[in-house]
Parts: sequence; structure tokens; C-alpha cells
Amino acid sequence: MPTTSWSPKLTTSLPGPRAREIIALSKRYEPNCMSEQVPLVWQRAEGVVITDVDGNQFLDFCSGVLVTNVGHCHPYYVQETQAQCAELCNCYDFVHPHRVRLAEKLISLTAPHLDRAFILTTGAETIESALKLARRASEGHEFVSFIGGFHGRTYGAMSVGGIGGVKRGFGPLLSGCLQAPFCYCYRCPFDKSFPDCNHYCLEQLDAFVDRESTGQLCALITEPYQGAAGSIIPPPGYMEKLQAWCRQRGILLILDEVQSSFGRTGTMFAYEHYDIEPDLLCLGKGLGSGIPCSALLGRSSIMDVLSPGEMSSTNGGNPLSCRAALAAIKIIEDEGLAANSAAVGAQMMERLADMQSKHECLGDVRGQGLVIGLEIVEDRKSKTPAPALTKRIVYEAYLRGLAMIAPIGLYGNVIRISPPLVITPEQAQVGLDILEQALAAL
Repeated sequence: MPTTSWSPKLTTSLPGPRAREIIALSKRYEPNCMSEQVPLVWQRAEGVVITDVDGNQFLDFCSGVLVTNVGHCHPYYVQETQAQCAELCNCYDFVHPHRVRLAEKLISLTAPHLDRAFILTTGAETIESALKLARRASEGHEFVSFIGGFHGRTYGAMSVGGIGGVKRGFGPLLSGCLQAPFCYCYRCPFDKSFPDCNHYCLEQLDAFVDRESTGQLCALITEPYQGAAGSIIPPPGYMEKLQAWCRQRGILLILDEVQSSFGRTGTMFAYEHYDIEPDLLCLGKGLGSGIPCSALLGRSSIMDVLSPGEMSSTNGGNPLSCRAALAAIKIIEDEGLAANSAAVGAQMMERLADMQSKHECLGDVRGQGLVIGLEIVEDRKSKTPAPALTKRIVYEAYLRGLAMIAPIGLYGNVIRISPPLVITPEQAQVGLDILEQALAAL
């Protein structure tokens, strides 16, 4: 794929005839519980280019949903996974070389205190495992988490999550889950401004917990930035103070890096932006870069509290997933994709800041590496969320050949930009050209 002068190639009306046919079949045979995306029916993809079933080509600004960090169908990734398919795909809990090598590799990449790696399949699975381990390793049973947090759709993950739409109607949920406001500086729940506030939301954390807790805390779980809530990046010093709060309380810090790891934020792991040492680290999405793979890393003093057979997974750590993850990590390291994420992300943020000055509906532009959130409002003074306009922008961009996921955020008014980490500066600018055209059209 050329690195310059590429542009979307749209040869049919959108959606095309074959796409309309398949979407009709989907509506007939599949439940409507999945997220509602633009009518793009994927056929194949390479690098940052998606080709739909009608032959139309789109620029990928979503990576699935922060999954394909190494790009789509990277030749080395394909070679390794194809070779493994012909060799061995599942052996349950029996040891195989790729699982052990992946555990060893992950431990070598992370902080020295993280010396055990449990290989699993999905991000939610790592969250469930972390919650179980935290309860077993401590005398308490309560978890502190944050409004706006997203940790998955299984019951433990929903219970510590802080987005109503994910768990509404599914109760009763796990008991002992306490939630406090996150540092959503653009919409501060305390009507404060950073840095003058001096992390006022953390000052209030004691009050929230003391009011809700029975005095049996075991862990705090958070994302390094809140993803589904709208790509909310913590202000400087916040994460360090949060860890200090955990240490003062004698509880574990669980960091959910399912979507923020493997180069996405401009470093291999998002916690590297901060001076913190999470006790348990949840990884996924970009680890497998397409083939599902996840991992829970932790201190041996925590991980070793379980006896053989107390925690296992039919497909977790299977040879195909582990070899795919090893291939993805090698590509990220060999091609400097974390550094590329930092560089291209910074260039995109500069361009987006210029766009913000021209478009009143761009209320906030925030990002870290190649995870960027654009909060769409009716006007910057009122900050009134504009979810309908946000959906129209995403759709207008689709009609021009740019693929983005449906709007996210607590108010459904945030556009998420998260292309594969192999994107070039030229391709990124093509995507932003299209986004600006969509804004201008509306």
C-alpha cells in the first residue's frame, strides 16, 4: 500500500448493493443487541485500508475497536498465524512453548514487580480474574471504581463499570462495588478547573468511600484513560495521587489496560506515562491484534494465592492466540509502532486544534498517542452535548471513505479516532481532510 497520495476509492453508492443484501440478512438472522455502526460491510483489509463487499475502499480510523494495532493482515502476522493453524490450535491447560514464551515476553516488557502472567482470551476475562484474585489475596471484598469506567460486559466487569447503558436491566449485580467521579475535567462534576482545583475529585474520594464502604476494601480498579466514556485523559499528577491513595488504604491497584496497551498511547503501556506500579495489569485487544488474546499480569505474592485448578480457561493461552500475540509484539517493537503512535498522534492533535478554532461544534479535543476523542457540542460556551450531530458527522465521513466507530461517551457525543499504529502522517492527514469535509458539510 503506498504511503503517499492514497485516497478512498468509492465505486458504488453507499451502502452498495452487496452490502445492502448482507445487512438485510443480518437484520433477519442476528439479534439487534450489537452496537449500531455505519453500514460498512467489511470484506478484507490491509494496513489501514478497508475494502467492503462491493469493492469500495475506506481509510480505517477505528482499528476494529483499538484491536488491530499492527494494521490489518500484516505479512509477518499472517505468516505466523497460518503456520500455527497447520500445527496446533488448542491443547487446554497443557503446557506449550508459545504460551510460556508469551508469558516470558510480557514479563520482560513490563515493570519488574510484575512477575507472573496468566494468558487468557478476552479483556473481560482478565477483569474477572483480577477481581477474583484481589478478593482472595486480601481480607476485604469491596472494589472502588469510577463513574464512566468500562471494564467489559460480564457480571463482575459490569458491576465495577460505571456506564449505565451497559448494565441497565441486568441486575442484581456483584455486591461491594463503590463508585466515585472520575477526573472528567471538561465536565467537572464539582464545577472546578484544573490545575487550580488541585485534583479536588481525589480529595472527595475519601468522602465517597467512607459513605459507601463497610470498611472492607480490597482493590481500586481504573483505566489509565477512560475509553468508552469518551477518551477522557487524566490531568498530570492524577494517577500518581490515585496510587498513593491506594497505598494509604492498603488496597490493590488494578489497572485495566485492555485497550490502552501495546503502543496505543505512544508508549508500550499507558502506565509508562505515569510514575505508578499497578499490582494487577489487565491486557487485551492490541495484544492479539486481531486473534483474541488477553493476559493478566501481577505480583507473584498475589498471583500465587491460588492452587492448581482454581482458575482456568478452555481457550485461554491457546497456541494460535499466543503465537499471534508474539508476532504482534515483534512487529510493534521491530517497526517502532509505539513511537509512530506518539509522533503521528501529536501531528493529528495539532491539526485538530486548528480545526477546533474553526468549528464551534468541536467542544474539546483530547488524546494520547493514537487514541483521540472529539467532544461534539451545540456550542463551546454552553457545552451542551450534541449526540445527533455527532452521529451525522460519523456518517458523513463514512460517505466520503473514512471509517470510524459509532459515537461514544457518557452523552453519545464523542468521536473516537483510533487508527492502526502503522498509519503514516500522510494517511492521517487524508483522514483528517475527510473529517473536516464532513464537519463543513454539516
